[in-house]
Amino acid sequence: MRFKILQRASGLACVLILTACASAPVPMGYYRVQRGDTLSQIAQRNGTTVRDLARWNQLSNPNLLEVDQVLRVMPPSGQAAPATRTANANAAPPVAPAAPPSSASRPAIARGPASTLTLVWPTSGQVLHRFGQDGNKGIDIPGQAGQPVFAAAAGKVVYAGNSLRGYGNLLIIKHNADYLTAYAHNRALLVKEGQSVTQGEQIAEMGSTDTDRVMLHFEVRYEGKTINPMSSLPPR
Repeated sequence: MRFKILQRASGLACVLILTACASAPVPMGYYRVQRGDTLSQIAQRNGTTVRDLARWNQLSNPNLLEVDQVLRVMPPSGQAAPATRTANANAAPPVAPAAPPSSASRPAIARGPASTLTLVWPTSGQVLHRFGQDGNKGIDIPGQAGQPVFAAAAGKVVYAGNSLRGYGNLLIIKHNADYLTAYAHNRALLVKEGQSVTQGEQIAEMGSTDTDRVMLHFEVRYEGKTINPMSSLPPR
């Protein structure tokens, strides 16, 4: 959170350079492997599949990842994205992609999300732990066991399960090419992978799986990175 990195030698050389420079930022569409990451987790975070990641990155053994290894997490130009799209039979053939610029040639630009996502609150209650508090990657909203949990925006369920340690029963919804939301510690999951949901639809029941109290842990991810959910939620 899901392989060819690049088919051209120049692109592969660029990725090898990025891998060697652990402190350098990676280009959009790539991810640097952190300690404890698995390919399944990386795929889930980025709304894709393990099979696609293995194909895009030419991984003969998806179980062997190295810390600071750089992986492509978005499809190369000219290849279909994980979401189903209708092909245009009359479309011109894709232009061969240029190699992503190295960190040395790219100026450091501080930028926010290129697009925005308007959310509704995923459950009722006051925020207990805010984004960034003690390393929190989202917000925590306490409540009662069985309390409804709602989809913060319309989208497609790309993960429903409990294989990610520390999240308990977890749902991840992909809203568009850039945004995902995650809902953790649920008592029950009411939707399945591949199911489309509408904004405000109940998707789970609040619980305490893999945590010490009943609460919803809610994350917003932009291009695979967690951002402050409060910037997209309406004020209370």
